[in-house]
Formats: sequence, C-alpha cells, structure tokens
Amino acid sequence: MAITKPVIIAGAGPVGCVAALRLVQAGIPIILLEGAAELPRTLRASTFHPPTVDMMDELGITAELEAQGLICRYYQYRDRRTGEIAEFDLDVLREDTKHPYRLQVEQYKLTQLIWKILERDYAHLAKCLLNHMVKGVYQSADGVEVLAWEGMQERLFEGSFVLACDGSDSAIRKAMAIQFEGFTYPERFLVASTEFPLETKFDRLAYVNYVSDPDEWLVLLRTPSVWRVLIPTDPKIEDDSYFLSDRWIQDRLHHMAPHDADYPLAHRSIYRVHQRVAKIWRRGRVLLAGDSAHMNNPLGGMGANGGIHDSWNAAEKLIRIHHGEAMDPLLDLYDRQRRTICVKFVQEHTINNKKLMESKDPDVQRKRQAEFMRACSDPTLSRAFLLKTSMIQSLRDAAAIT
Repeated sequence: MAITKPVIIAGAGPVGCVAALRLVQAGIPIILLEGAAELPRTLRASTFHPPTVDMMDELGITAELEAQGLICRYYQYRDRRTGEIAEFDLDVLREDTKHPYRLQVEQYKLTQLIWKILERDYAHLAKCLLNHMVKGVYQSADGVEVLAWEGMQERLFEGSFVLACDGSDSAIRKAMAIQFEGFTYPERFLVASTEFPLETKFDRLAYVNYVSDPDEWLVLLRTPSVWRVLIPTDPKIEDDSYFLSDRWIQDRLHHMAPHDADYPLAHRSIYRVHQRVAKIWRRGRVLLAGDSAHMNNPLGGMGANGGIHDSWNAAEKLIRIHHGEAMDPLLDLYDRQRRTICVKFVQEHTINNKKLMESKDPDVQRKRQAEFMRACSDPTLSRAFLLKTSMIQSLRDAAAIT
C-alpha cells in the first residue's frame, strides 16, 4: 500500500531526523514533532562510526558534516600504569566501508543540517514542528492519532505509523505499556570539556582514547572545538554539585595530566548511565527506535550510532510497505533484527567494555591491554576487532536475521 498519511516521528534528535530525511527522500510524508522550543545544542554524542557515515552519504549529507567535524582514522586504548598504547587504524576496513574512519562531530550539527534540508527541500512532504511535546498515541487498524502539547494547548495529529524517537523517558513507550527492562549503574558519569590542547600533554594522542587505570579510568574525545573528558564518579557521594564543582573537576584533570594552571572549562555535565532494552520494539503501527528502545553506557560510542541504525532499518521497512509489501511481516522483522542485535551485541559489548575499563585487578588490566596490543599489530585480528567495534558486523548480523 502506498503510504499517504504521514509517518509521525516523535523527537528531532539524530534518530528521528535521519528517519525523517530518509522517508521524505522516498516520497513518504512525515510529521516531525520536537518537544523543545528550539533544536537542542547539547554536547552529547559526537562520534559517528563508519557504517553510520555510509548512511549519511546515502542521504547526501556526509560532505557537509565532514566540513564541520574531524576525521578520526586512529583510536587508542591506553594503559596509564604502563604507558602502553594500542592504536587501531580504521583504514584496514577500506574494503568493508566507503568511510574507513570515525567522524567526530557534535550530534546537534547533524540535526540542524537535516532540519534545514527538510524545511528547504521537502516542505511539500515534511511538517517540522518545535514546541510540540508528544503525550500519547492511539491506533486503529488503518492509522494512528498522536496527542501533543503545543505549550498548554492540545493538538491531535493523524498519521499512518508512529516512530518513537522521544528518548529514554519516551511518552509513546509508556502509552504503549512497553516494559523498559535492565538496570542503572550506581555511579554517574561526568563530562568536562576543555579548549586546552590536551595533545600537548600526551604522546601521540589520537582523537578518541580509552584510558584504563585501576584507580580511575577515563575517555578522551576530541571534537572540533573542545576535548571532552569522561570521568566516573564515586557512587557513595550523591551530591551532584560536588562533582560539578571547579575544585573536583580541576583535581581530576590535574590527576590526568599535571598542569601549572587551571584548565579552561567550556562545559560540564553529569548524568546517570543505564543499560536497558524495551521488551518489544513494535506494537501495531508504533515502532520504537533509539533511546526509547534501548540505552547503554557510552563506552564505544554505540548509543547514538545504534539508534541511527534502528531508524535506518525502520525507514527501510516503511519504504518497502510504501511500495506494496505486507506490513506485519516487515514490522515484525524490524523488531527481530534490531532488538536481537541490541541485546546480543550492543548491550553485551558495552557492559563488558565498562567492566574491563573499571577493573581494579592489575592482572585483568594487563591481560586486556596485552590483547589490544596483539590485535592492533595483526592485520587479521585488527580487522575482526574493528568490524565489531565499528558496528559493521552487527549490521551484517542484523541483515541475516529473517
């Protein structure tokens, strides 16, 4: 059946925006509803893996994103104790992807770019609305109705399907009574951003670095404007203001790299970290994607990338329905493909990443670093490792699920 009623997309983050652009490029009308009064400019995800960049290329936006970002061909696993550096070169994937590198660019640049394209080039198919907070959904055999609040005024939108990209506190997931199974880590993660050139403090620092240490592990990420330092906090201290204070952040940054003055701080935030997966990702004409469907810790940069892969898969199924294929088998397949991969790969991989990074057992740390050193020096092992960590393998495994 041709989709004539719009697909209603809740949430204009990277997941919702990518789905919106892919659908309108296929001739399918959409309504994109964003609860905020303007597109958020938060410093959240900033790493796009090779297959995600491939997807952006299909949308025709890679060149504009790259002009605003950094090409990251190398990333490193560093052992602070021994000084060992295991450096992986994504160029070994040049036969597996058109873009054998990570693209370091803030996610808000992606959403702003797509929003501009939707309004400029697809106004006949795309209705993009800010300040529209989705509150509920009703569905029938042949369509959906979505309730949103524009300020304090209720508005009702009719459509063909709903794609819930409205985050971890998803109103649509709750309205569908879908359980969000998993757990929350006891500690919070703090992200401090500094304009200081940290590459002057470390030997051959890459743009992406995972630093292990039995006392305190770190993640160092470069964006076009700042270095972002991710630091775990003490779960026994519940006062966020303690960790957000200049004193605590400066103490941790000087522990990371001694300096003769305070580091300039451009941004700081603290957040809880979850490992959760929705029990089902499809109920009738409603599909979950991104944080509304799954959440994981940020080690490996798989949250936003996995969410974009969800929306890419969901859009592909809707395009096939638009061209006449049966609805139920395709939407069930979406659930099987994306949820299975999320549980078997993303959740397992990110949980294991955190366990290994934070281990205080020197033998575990030594063994882990030795495995990285061996893998990065062997082309066969390196390619196998990078196929997994770049999420190319998970996309291939998802495609094999029927």
